[in-house]
Amino acid sequence: MALNSYFLQGSKGEQFLVQDLINEQLQMFGIEVYYLPRKVFKTDNIIKEVQSSKFDDSFIIEAYLNNYEGYNPNSDVLSKFGLRLTNEVSLTISKERYEEFIAPFLEGMSAGIREGSISEYTFEDLITRPKEGDLIYFPLGERLFEIKRVESEKPFYQLGKNYTYELSCELYEYENELVDTTIEEVDNTVEDEGYITQLNLVGTGITATGVAQRGTTGMLGFIDIVNDGSGYVSAPTVIISSPPSVSGVQARAVAITTSIGGINSLKEIVITDPGTLYDPDNPPLIILEGGGGAGAAVTFGIVNTGITSVTITEGGRGYAFTPTVEFAGVTTGTSASATAIMSGGKIVDIRFNNTGSGYTSATSAVSITGISTTGIGTFIYNEIVTGQTSGVTARVKDFKRRVDINPTYPPIELRVSLNSGSFYAGEAVIGGISSATYIVDSYSTDSFDDPYDANKDIETEGKGLLDFSERNPFGEY
Repeated sequence: MALNSYFLQGSKGEQFLVQDLINEQLQMFGIEVYYLPRKVFKTDNIIKEVQSSKFDDSFIIEAYLNNYEGYNPNSDVLSKFGLRLTNEVSLTISKERYEEFIAPFLEGMSAGIREGSISEYTFEDLITRPKEGDLIYFPLGERLFEIKRVESEKPFYQLGKNYTYELSCELYEYENELVDTTIEEVDNTVEDEGYITQLNLVGTGITATGVAQRGTTGMLGFIDIVNDGSGYVSAPTVIISSPPSVSGVQARAVAITTSIGGINSLKEIVITDPGTLYDPDNPPLIILEGGGGAGAAVTFGIVNTGITSVTITEGGRGYAFTPTVEFAGVTTGTSASATAIMSGGKIVDIRFNNTGSGYTSATSAVSITGISTTGIGTFIYNEIVTGQTSGVTARVKDFKRRVDINPTYPPIELRVSLNSGSFYAGEAVIGGISSATYIVDSYSTDSFDDPYDANKDIETEGKGLLDFSERNPFGEY
């Protein structure tokens, strides 16, 4: 059959007419979808496999749904290796609409990479047509689909030009990419996906308290460093000889080292137990053993009725820094001084720099001064939080105050993903956008994602489907 004589088979006017008709048909019979271009910022140097990518831009474009294969009872495949959804969709979008609305943005991004004004991405892979690996958010099913194939020549050159792209898409399988389009319905599709860990945060800080007990006679009051020595690769062991009386208690102490100007030396020696019944006329022998260094020397003093121990009645909660320990008892001699030992933002021990002397009361209050932090602010989904001690960063997945557990002092849970490492208990975490600040009470590396997402239970049970101890596990014929 001869071609229509009323068409010139390729004039600009005819091509514009066909493109306009196609655009109009897509806008009449299509649906609005979100197009999410993949931005790659880390690849394997050998086979160029994408290792890190993100989706933080989105564009609304109309698309015609050609078919939706897999949306039927046979779409889910259960095997020994788990459950896999095989949902697929085929979409047609306007080539002109893509090139005028989406491509200029990607071209500008690619130019910025070439010129060096954009350094976040490692290579120029932002091409100006739909590409495999980009995502489509399908609002009818509230699902993300990944483009697996782009057909650019169907139908084949009507009037000398192609007018559409046909996108073959499969249901997106999340692999810890960052999806942060700021569109809630899109971002929420992966809110509970991936490797998610939890930080338990301190809401309201609690001040630590303690009670000091007075000792008797012959206590080791202090150990001062006369020569800090050098060459210590680790803290030496402090060995203190026993008191002359068998009724006495042997004193104990620990050494702390420091490094100044590349020289490792002793910083201080703190007393963990001052002992009792030491005789000033028959002083104990103190030896610094091990640590790899040499040259350190100390002096010490024997005192009476100093502070012998501290009972911690409340370890406190939410300390970002080591607080100061002060003793409130009345003394006719010297005042005691001590250092708080912290773990996870709490005080777990008190060690003496000086036990003091001449305390008149058997017990006295211990004042622990310092800032016990109260958390402030609300973390925002997908913002970056940073541990102030560890330097670890992560992306926020969820932030909850568990008033259902304790309405007065609700536990606070922060769930994060894409961690660069492990957070420390006791450190402060700060939100990069919200500036919310909290102290980490504890950190769990156990994943809080749905165990069925990783198919762990299914794979475990699936091991019994085939008996590989048989000569032919599939049966004899």
